[in-house]
Amino acid sequence: MAGRISLKSRSMRNRTLVIGWIVIGGLGMTLVAAPARAANITVKGSDTMVILAQRLAETYMKTHEDVTIQVTGGGSGTGIAALLNGTTSFANASRKIKPEEVEKAKAGGSDPQEFKVALDALAVVVHADNDVRALTMTQLNGIFRGDINDWSEVGGKPGRILRYCRESNSGTYVFFKEHVMRKGDYAPDCQTMPGTSAVAEAVARDKSGIGYGGVAYFASLDTLRILSVAKDTDSAAVSALNADGSANYKVVWNGEYPIARGLFIYTAKEPVGQEKAYLEWILGAGGQAVAAAVGYIPLPGTVRAVAK
Repeated sequence: MAGRISLKSRSMRNRTLVIGWIVIGGLGMTLVAAPARAANITVKGSDTMVILAQRLAETYMKTHEDVTIQVTGGGSGTGIAALLNGTTSFANASRKIKPEEVEKAKAGGSDPQEFKVALDALAVVVHADNDVRALTMTQLNGIFRGDINDWSEVGGKPGRILRYCRESNSGTYVFFKEHVMRKGDYAPDCQTMPGTSAVAEAVARDKSGIGYGGVAYFASLDTLRILSVAKDTDSAAVSALNADGSANYKVVWNGEYPIARGLFIYTAKEPVGQEKAYLEWILGAGGQAVAAAVGYIPLPGTVRAVAK
């Protein structure tokens, strides 16, 4: 009979996916090894993308039994560093590769290739009991830089604001710093969390807390409230979610939601063979349908059947 090796994980940060097959024969309980796989693809990087990367790998391997795909998180910076030192096939990143990373890659003989594989609404969350429903980009800037320190300053009940942030090697940390904080520094008391799931857990326990991360991690948690965000005081606040709790593709595609971003896969050179085939599948209808199913935003025009 055949058996599948189960997925084992210690945390979202260190989650690794390895799927293989063994065959146990009849007489004498002879163990017969399955034929060696023709390709092994390793994927490392963005914690935001771990859920997506795992589901893509699982789905693809169901119909491509000659391919093994291993997925590990650790942060966008960690994935890109692994790509530069040749220890991963793909680097997942929730930010664009930095110019200095490109220079380092080229100095080492690589030529990084970028593939945008999905979109993401970066959500801001508070405890479900918090009265605040929406914030402007300026208010978010003030909160996370430490200029706004009490909920009463933004329409909530009086009480200290407790900030939860991502670690500095996270693409989410970098994107939020660049696009919300205008490259300003985070408040010194911002508590650094090792992954988006850790942010969710912390804010769910803390009625004074506020955090941020990919919307797919928060949408199903009734202990949290995802805030609507306004570009400025003259703009309407926009939610990253539809009324039914699903991701709102339209406001991300048309730019109405102000904290949306691309999710990327980087390769050290132009992909060929099985790596190329896997990337083409991710960018096609099959991979984009997977992205939609797990709460990410598919690329415009690729998944008409699930578009909202």
